[in-house]
Amino acid sequence: MGKKLYDPSPERVAKTRMYSFMHYVNSRFDRSFKVYPELYAWSVENIGDFWGALWDFAEIRHSAPYEQVVDDPLKMPGARWFEGARLNFAENLLRYRDNRTALIFQSEDKAPRSLTYRELYDQVARVAHSLKSLGVMPGDRVAGFMPNMPETIIAMLAAASLGAVWSSCSPDFGIKGVLDRFGQIRPKVLFTATGYYFKGKEIDSLERISQVLKEIDSVERVVVVPLTREEPDLSRISNSVLFDDFKSELSDPEIEFEQLPFDHPLYVMYSSGTTGLPKCMVQSAGGILMQHVKEHLLHTDVLRGDTIFYFTTCGWMMWNWLVSSLSLGPRVVLFDGNPFHPDPGVLWRMARDQGITVFGTSAGYLAALEASGVRPGREYDLSGLRALLSTGSPLSEEGFEFVYREIKSDLQLASIAGGTDLNGCFALGNPMGPVYAGELQCRGLGMKVFAFDEQGQAVYNKQGELVCTAPFPSMPIYFWDDPDGLKYYRAYFDVYPGIWRHGDFVEITDRGGVVFYGRSDATLNPGGVRIGTAEIYRQMEQIEEIEDSLVIGQDWKNDVRVILFVKPAPGQELTDELKSRIVSTIRTHASPRHVPAKIIQVPDIPYTLNMKKVELAVKKVIQGKTVSNKDALKNPECLDYFADMPELRQE
Repeated sequence: MGKKLYDPSPERVAKTRMYSFMHYVNSRFDRSFKVYPELYAWSVENIGDFWGALWDFAEIRHSAPYEQVVDDPLKMPGARWFEGARLNFAENLLRYRDNRTALIFQSEDKAPRSLTYRELYDQVARVAHSLKSLGVMPGDRVAGFMPNMPETIIAMLAAASLGAVWSSCSPDFGIKGVLDRFGQIRPKVLFTATGYYFKGKEIDSLERISQVLKEIDSVERVVVVPLTREEPDLSRISNSVLFDDFKSELSDPEIEFEQLPFDHPLYVMYSSGTTGLPKCMVQSAGGILMQHVKEHLLHTDVLRGDTIFYFTTCGWMMWNWLVSSLSLGPRVVLFDGNPFHPDPGVLWRMARDQGITVFGTSAGYLAALEASGVRPGREYDLSGLRALLSTGSPLSEEGFEFVYREIKSDLQLASIAGGTDLNGCFALGNPMGPVYAGELQCRGLGMKVFAFDEQGQAVYNKQGELVCTAPFPSMPIYFWDDPDGLKYYRAYFDVYPGIWRHGDFVEITDRGGVVFYGRSDATLNPGGVRIGTAEIYRQMEQIEEIEDSLVIGQDWKNDVRVILFVKPAPGQELTDELKSRIVSTIRTHASPRHVPAKIIQVPDIPYTLNMKKVELAVKKVIQGKTVSNKDALKNPECLDYFADMPELRQE
């Protein structure tokens, strides 16, 4: 196991909200817990008591009380949470309406701008009034093809205040990627920006939106934020209006927060699209609120005086996660652009200038930062930094040591892990506990997580399949266009009936920490961003010179890199010109993150007998592991082509 790198002082522990909550539980339930493992064990054996205590401790705003916390703490899926309660997600995030700073926005090479909590409320109220005047009602979809900027948050909160369902994509998605997502949920209103900045270049969004609108006829209004151009030409965007012209001009508008059931839909999130169209996961307002409040208030120890930042786009669940911290009243820092432009120190200058206390990023970023030679702790004043969060892919022991050696020696490094599916985490930070290299500090409160071996038995200090054996509030309430619930069931419960199987290989240590060894399915995670192989395959099918292809993620320098194998059509070869065209096609129609690090010609692609590509088998061969199920393959001999490829050897 990794060595201990950090241990909070008793004085620091006593100041945490986790410590306060533990004593609140002790008083309320006549317990005498002194350490986190005791509190965790109680939380997963007393599911209803835990979530009910959190509801009160976090002072969840509601207009009607719940009748019971959960109808059946053993039922999964299908448990009903906080029945009878009426609340509004946006009302909980807008509980502060004073003149303290709420949002700080930094775009590439631009001066930061900010909004106070009072100004944020006013902006949300104006947009909400305008959405309501369009006839937006509870259950309608409002979508964002937006950079990570204040107007995105304003639009989401305005939609949520009405009970509408929000869904967003990052603007670097190609046309097909947007259609695969928004085309399924058919939004009524679409928010977009004129474009965005990346590596100093202005990237246009309006041309892609004009093409998207030709395929989605449900959109009644397009609201455009002039980020890159103050007076854009909107003639090619039907039913469009500038953001400032869209907002209501009412004086001192108030928000009439729609009071809705706990399980009213809030977000549609998307799977990576590995096996076809992305699955549309519908998540509840109450479930997301409770999960995020728990993770911010207790596990991250976010306070009113904090300044929190997470490097994310609006297409990653960490954007949704970051926005929820508004419920606790900190300053929330938004950054949009390349984190290494104009140089690798850009985020750390921002951390210094804005006094960031909680800094969130990915393991891939930390590895790239170390390779760049930047030593943030030596070059910038990070005296206010209290916690650093990392997610997206496993952070190596060397990555942990880099943080403590070159960023700060007395901060809490919280490597966290969960997924888009739950819009939250199974494993989290514990501000009361020590940090060990390569190990996530703890399983999250109320999350009954185990590592299962091949026989479905819980194991410790040994790799196994990550499972959760009890329900939790932020489980998807359903999948879009899945009336019989079959897609939902197959996604999580077909291996262990009644038990959530997440698709990660993990090890739970005897001290309660969690070590992640990567995905147990074919999802790719370059730079900590989930990518589905199907989205790359769709682009390859458009190139006549390619007969077939296969894509995997190769573990590489504490990250994952995308490797694309191609089988050329008869009479064709993988030339440099063809490689360039493949890169251009994937970049344009999927996203820059989908572009492979290596494109390699192979004579054949392995398939199962029922004609499914076998990415995992190829990945095993590349890792030097034995493929045990060759009998299930149609052409097992072709696996030999992938063994010991010189292009893929670790240097």
